[in-house]
Amino acid sequence: MTMPSKRVGLFMYGLTGGGVARRMVTLANGLAARGYRVDLILVNPRGELAGAVDAEVRVVDVGGWRVGLPVLRRKRRWQFRAAQGALVRYLNEAAPAVLISADNYANLTAIAARSAARKPLRLVVSQRNHTSTYAAGKPQLVAAIRSEYPKADAIVAVSQGVARDLVGIGLPEAMVQTIYNPLVGPELAAAMERPVTHPWFAPGEPPVILAAGRLGRQKDFPTLIRAFARLRADGRPARLVILGDGKAPKDRAELLELAASLGMADCIDLPGAVPEAIPYMARAGLFVLSSAWEGLPGVLIEALACGTPVASTDCPSGPSEILENGRLGPLVPVGDDRALAAAMAAVLDAPPDPAILKQRAAHFSIGNALDRYVALIEGEPPATRL
Repeated sequence: MTMPSKRVGLFMYGLTGGGVARRMVTLANGLAARGYRVDLILVNPRGELAGAVDAEVRVVDVGGWRVGLPVLRRKRRWQFRAAQGALVRYLNEAAPAVLISADNYANLTAIAARSAARKPLRLVVSQRNHTSTYAAGKPQLVAAIRSEYPKADAIVAVSQGVARDLVGIGLPEAMVQTIYNPLVGPELAAAMERPVTHPWFAPGEPPVILAAGRLGRQKDFPTLIRAFARLRADGRPARLVILGDGKAPKDRAELLELAASLGMADCIDLPGAVPEAIPYMARAGLFVLSSAWEGLPGVLIEALACGTPVASTDCPSGPSEILENGRLGPLVPVGDDRALAAAMAAVLDAPPDPAILKQRAAHFSIGNALDRYVALIEGEPPATRL
C-alpha cells in the first residue's frame, strides 16, 4: 500500500510580486512537483502572482475579511496578528508535517500558532533580509526575533551574510543554516526570449542601464540616478530604466523630480511594475543594484543568468557572495554615487564574459534549493551551516 506524501505548509503574507512571494511560490511549485502535498497559506491571497501558483498547490486564506479593515490595512504586523487564530485552526485541521514560514512577522506568527496548536509539527522559519540593518530602528522586532526564533526547529537564512547577522544578534549558531533561494531554472531561459515592447530596448538604440525593485528606501534609487547623471556628464549616450512600483505615488514622483532636476528627464524612464523583468535583463547593457541592504538579491542573480554585466553596492548582505567579492562585478560603498558611476563606466567599457556570469548563476538553481529544503523537511542534517 502506497503511503500518502507528507503535507507541507508554506506561510507568508501574500501574492504581491516582491522577492519573498516569488521565491516562496517557486518553492511551493517545486515541492509539489516532487510529490509533497503543499499548502500555500496566505494572509492576503490576492496579488499578481496568483496565476503563477501551480494547480497542485492548495491556496489557504487565513486572513479573510479582516485584512481589509481600515484599522489593519496600514500595518502588516497587525494583519498577521488578526490571522493567527485562523492559522492555528489550519494547523489543527490540516495537520501538516512541516510548516515553513518566510520573513519577520510571518515567522513570529507561525511560532505563536504552533505553540497554540494541538497537533505536533516541525517548524522552519526563514529570514529573507539582513536583520540588523533592516530593523535598525525597530528594537522591539529585534528583541522578538532573538527571543522567539529559537522556539522553531530550524532557522534558514537566504545568504551567509544573513546567517552571520542572525548569530550576531544572539540566535544559536547551531540552529541557523544557509539555503540560497530557488532562482535559476529552465523557465528563466524561456523568459529571456520573450519580447520587450519598450522602444529603448530596440536594436541599434543606445545601451540601457537597468534596475528593478520596489521604489523605496531599501533600493536607494536616488543614488543610482545621481550616478547615472555623472555617467551622462562624461558623454555616454546610455539610458536608465528602473522597473517597479512604490507603496505610494509619491515614491515614483520624487524619483522623476530628481531626474528632472539633474537634466535627465529625457533619458530616465520608470515604467512601473512589469510581469517579469527577465526579458528586460536579457537586453540590457548593464544591470545595477544600488540597495542599502538586502538578504540575497534575486535580481542580481537573474541578471547573471542572462549573461548581463552587473555593478552593485556592497550592501549587507548578498552581493559580495553572489559576485565572489567583486570578481564578477564591481562592488561599491552604499550611497556613493561617484563610486557607482565609475563602476558602471568600467563595466560598460570592459564587460565580462557572459558564459562566466551564467556559470556563477547556476549555483543558485531551483534544483539545488529544492534538494536542501527536501533534506530539511525530511529531518536530515544540513550539508552546510554558516
